[in-house]
Amino acid sequence: MKNVNDYAKAAGEIFVLSDSFVRIKELIDDEQSTIDDIADVILLDPALVATILKLANSSFFNYPGKIDTISKALLVLGINEVYNLVIAFFTNRTFKRVNVEQDYLDDFWCKSVDCALIVKYIGSKLNIPNAERLFIIGLLHNLGELVVQQISPEKILAANNFSSPQLPWEKQHHELGFTYGECSAELLKQWQLPYSIIEPIRNQDNSDFSYSTDDTKLLYLAKRIMLSQFDCSSHPIELLLSEDALQQLPIDENTIQEAINFCDLERLSMLAIINPGTAMIF
Repeated sequence: MKNVNDYAKAAGEIFVLSDSFVRIKELIDDEQSTIDDIADVILLDPALVATILKLANSSFFNYPGKIDTISKALLVLGINEVYNLVIAFFTNRTFKRVNVEQDYLDDFWCKSVDCALIVKYIGSKLNIPNAERLFIIGLLHNLGELVVQQISPEKILAANNFSSPQLPWEKQHHELGFTYGECSAELLKQWQLPYSIIEPIRNQDNSDFSYSTDDTKLLYLAKRIMLSQFDCSSHPIELLLSEDALQQLPIDENTIQEAINFCDLERLSMLAIINPGTAMIF
């Protein structure tokens, strides 16, 4: 039986980020690089340029002026935030190659975007510094599902076939020996993404909060709020969000409902940018 490292290694050979991504990452990691150096590489990919500018000018960032060049995006949003947008773009492009029905993929990205919007909203509400970075954590939190779908499609039906009171990650562990979150983290490790992205994703299903960072706690909560609107809509909310979990961060039922409302408002515009085909189904 394959373990999580076997899946991640196989996925790392199938889902390879492009040379452009690798070059951008190298420049961002190099303290000698300038904004113009990074912008020059981004400009080589017109689709990437268009996506970054659309996101930079969206209500997601709520910047009062017009961002019409990549150099300005890097200056206004910051190099790290533009790097997060680059990760989102290339991840979506890479996983377009997955062998799966389009409806399945559309549903996957819809739930991923919802989780990303919810975690970003709650982070902003709690005044977490640079909360926009949380969006990428939410967006990538479940990539492991696509990995399993590609490598062992026969296991997906069993892993995704659960009902209350069983929780999704419990069924995944029962069928696979690991969760989608753990598989996601191992793939992102193969891609050499930052530890600050990998660790919250790795620990998203860990209900022992003793050593959890705020980012991990936020993803834990956001994922469950998202699932309450989708795959776990028939589960009692107490199963998804225990009293102990809710006490980890100062949020209440009003904050949760506000996050869901924010998601409903922003979902279509975000899908239209990140995964345009998905937005057509709504």
